[in-house]
Amino acid sequence: MEAIHVDGLKIAYRRAGHGAPLVFLHGALSDSRFWELQAEALSDEFTVIAWDEPGAGQSGDIHEGFELADYARCLATLIEEVGLGPGHVAGLSWGGVVALELYSRRPDLVASLILADSYAGWKGSLPAEEVQARVDGVRQVLSASAQDFTGGFPGMFGTAPSAEATELIDRMADDARPESVMVQVGLVAAADQREILESVGIPTLLIWGEQDARSPLIVARQFSDAIRGSELVLIPGAGHVSNLEQPELFNKAVRRHCRAVSRS
Repeated sequence: MEAIHVDGLKIAYRRAGHGAPLVFLHGALSDSRFWELQAEALSDEFTVIAWDEPGAGQSGDIHEGFELADYARCLATLIEEVGLGPGHVAGLSWGGVVALELYSRRPDLVASLILADSYAGWKGSLPAEEVQARVDGVRQVLSASAQDFTGGFPGMFGTAPSAEATELIDRMADDARPESVMVQVGLVAAADQREILESVGIPTLLIWGEQDARSPLIVARQFSDAIRGSELVLIPGAGHVSNLEQPELFNKAVRRHCRAVSRS
């Protein structure tokens, strides 16, 4: 792991390979380990960066009042300090929300977007009653056992996840910090990024698991309709963590997209 500091906050990250920069942003209850299969496969052609976002993995704890803009600012500083920008920025689930926030504030650092199983914030993608149910559910789990938040959220997987994928999700959930999770949930619940989607003017790849129950295909269609010229790739047999359930298909789509952007 390497690290930078942003206003005294440690930001850890993994770096592998050489070539065009490809930055991966993980979702809630996870860290940079979430992208191990992508780093292994894609570092032959790209400089792959996977961060531990503030409050996760080996990065420092977030302070009270940490906002979505602060995540984007830390990410922008990371891209600048390691000399990677502009790069392909890929985010899954909550990571896609952070990627959109970065694009809205620092489009000069983003060559293309890869948004997987994501949201335009929960407020921007889901019915209000579903948003409230999710927030209440997370609070209930955390209050019952703040040190045993394992297994991720309901609906993470498709019909037949591998043992390796489920074990990795469990390990990362074991290491998640409840305080950070609640900050993320509060931010994603309140975020409405539909205007950002409509403003995207760079090549954008959308990757969705066909069996995603967390961010259902209706959200994927909303993204596809809102982002002009975007490409939507559906991954059969995958749920919300399509990069872990079907890594070969996921990686193939990412490689093809990045190559096409470089050619253009």
